[in-house]
Order: sequence, then C-alpha cells, then structure tokens
Amino acid sequence: MAQTLAQKIIACSAGLDNVTPGEIVVAKVDLAMIHDSGGPRRVKPILDHLGTGVWDPDRVVVVTDHYVPVFSDETRAIQKLTREWVAAQNINAFYDQMGICHVVVPENGHLTPGMFVVGGDSHSPTGGAFGAYMFGIGATEMAGVLATGEIWIKVPETILVDWSGTLAPMVTAKDMMLHACGKMGMDGGGYQAVEFTGDVVRALNMQERMTLSNMTAELGGQTGLIAPDSNTAAYIKTAGGPDIDLAHWQTDAGAAFGAHHRFDADSLIPQVAAPHSPANTHPVTGYPDIEVDIAYIGACTGAKLSDMRMAAQILNGRNLRSKLLVAPSSKADQMQAESEGIMAIFEDAGATILPNSCGICAGYGVDRLGEDVTCISSTARNFQGRMGANSSRVYLGSPYTVAASSITGRITDPREFGDAA
Repeated sequence: MAQTLAQKIIACSAGLDNVTPGEIVVAKVDLAMIHDSGGPRRVKPILDHLGTGVWDPDRVVVVTDHYVPVFSDETRAIQKLTREWVAAQNINAFYDQMGICHVVVPENGHLTPGMFVVGGDSHSPTGGAFGAYMFGIGATEMAGVLATGEIWIKVPETILVDWSGTLAPMVTAKDMMLHACGKMGMDGGGYQAVEFTGDVVRALNMQERMTLSNMTAELGGQTGLIAPDSNTAAYIKTAGGPDIDLAHWQTDAGAAFGAHHRFDADSLIPQVAAPHSPANTHPVTGYPDIEVDIAYIGACTGAKLSDMRMAAQILNGRNLRSKLLVAPSSKADQMQAESEGIMAIFEDAGATILPNSCGICAGYGVDRLGEDVTCISSTARNFQGRMGANSSRVYLGSPYTVAASSITGRITDPREFGDAA
C-alpha cells in the first residue's frame, strides 16, 4: 500500500504498518515542545488537578521566548513559574531566553525525520522542514500529552505543493509562501498535511525550508512536510543529532494526494501581503506609493541567519529613511551574524537591535506598533491589531523587501538594489 510521508510517520507512531486518511488512531508522541506563554502557566494547573507530572522529562522541550524580556510584575512571575516548573519536572532541555522556539528546537538537534511531535504554538509546523510530523495544539490537549505521552489524530490527506523552475535573485521562500497564500487562501491547507516538493524546494537551504513549513499555518494546514535529503542530514549532524534514514522517510511512488497544487518559480517576483491577511498578497510592484514608518526584521519566519544575511546585502553601506527594528530569531544566529559582520551592518545603518524573542510579532513589549503606524515586516502574519494598535497597518514581505523599504521609506522592490545580490 503506497503511503505518503505523513501516513508513514503517523503509522509508525501508532504502531501500525499503514494508515488511511480519515482513520482515527492513537499516536505516541516522540517530543512535546512548549513555551512560556502557552506552557507551564497553562498546563501546570491541569496536571496538578490530575495529580500527575510529565510522562517523560526527556521528551519535553521548554523555551522562553514570548515574554522576553520581562518588563512587568506579571511577566516576571510567568518566567519564574516556568523556571520552577521545569526544575520540578526534571526537564533538561530548557532554553531560557535563547531565542524563538521554532528556531531554537531544531538548531539544538531535537528534530529528525520520522518523529511525531506536538508543539504548544500555531507555528509548530516549522518542524516539518526536517521530515518530522509536527503540529500545534492548545494547552488542554498539551496537558493530556504531557500526562500520557499520547494523542489521538485523524489521519489527514496530503496536499502536494509542487514548485518547479528556479528562483530569481532576491526572490525567497517567503515570497513563495505569500504567493501560495494569495492563490490558495488561508484555508487552502484544509487542516491536512501539506508536503512541499519540486526542484525549487530541494534547492533551498534548511532555514528557507523552515519558512515554507512554518507558514503552512497561514495556509490552514496541520503540518508542512519536506522529505529529508542530504541537506537535512548535514544540518541535523551539525546540530548534534543522529544519522538518519533518508531512504525510508519519503512519500512512496503512487501514493494518493487530496490535492496537487503546481507553482512556477521562474515567473515569481517579490511578493507583499497588504493588511490584514497573508492571503491579501500581490506582486511588490503593486504598491508604489505606500510610505513606511517602521520596518521590522523579526520572528521565526523572518530573522533567522539566512534572513539576516539577505537584509544585510541590501543595507550594506546605505542609510535608512524608515525606522528599522531587528530582532534576531536566536542567540546562536545572532552570534554567527556578529562573526560575519552582519550585525555591524545593521548598526552602521542605524537599526535598533531587539532581544532574541517573539517580540512585537506576538504583540508583546514596549516596541509594539502605535496608532496609525505603517509597518513592513518579515513576520508571517499581519492580522489587525496583532503587532500593536488596531489602527496600525502591517505589510508582509521578505527580508530583502523589508530592508529595501527601510532605505527608501516606501514599499520597494528589492530588485532596485540589484547590485546587492
């Protein structure tokens, strides 16, 4: 029976030879990831009521990233509770103020192909870039997982998103996903498994693949899988992970798909999503007169090392017209960016460097957008009021596009700075 990658992973976690879309199975969880916002402060009362703790501390990862840095008594209490709970549960994989969970977890070698993983955050599909079936769940379900190590799942169909051709200079995975959101809509994933494939996907580095999988949430998918290859194996090895079985964790020839979407990268140009939806996407050339107050390079989708490299190519030696905020996705990526001279480029341009946290992407902190502010951002979402005041307007673009716009003071096609590539 030909199986998709999603079916293979679920079958393995359920102890079955194969599974069929629509079937409901009980799956054993290989790893559970929680953060300070939806984690201990939400699940501890439930577990205390049940009179139990974590089923296996070695299969739990905790990251503080949402309420970082603390700036109130409430957030200070949340961080204190998180640290105390982690210690009480004997959880060793605790990353305190080291960056955003979706970046910190894979960079520390916790994800490998074939794993069945749950995360307490809607952008948990990021793990699919490593061939892991990873998806987001709420606090109540997470408490059940932490108590039992199991969760039921309805086996999804797989929606294939196939990218052919070659990306032009300054066109990125972010542009691919914004374009897909514009064409498929925010329910185009149908809460099914999305698998990304094609020559373009295989040519992307791992952090760019993470952007594809991450924004599966914006397509409405449950998880966003990319079959592992030699790039996956090399990344995992560098992160301290084990050798992996590349041959097994692939979709079988002849496997059935619920839908098959085909996109041509050859014709793709930089994309921008207008307020207030990632699906409100058009080519960057359709926004000639939008002035920008703030440009934001941040979040799990837009401030990884590869993203910062893109922005620095544009900013090198240039001056800003708009306020530029940069919040590197992880401390490790920021340290590498410092060694490459990238952080110096940002600082020389006049950018403000923010902590390694979710920050204003999650509407947190003193830098939230004010009234009537127009922002262009490398984040994944631009819902009304998400990043600040309801009257603020957020446009989404790639790090190239955000950097170019910060220089001109208006939404700008980064290809105008072609000499930077």
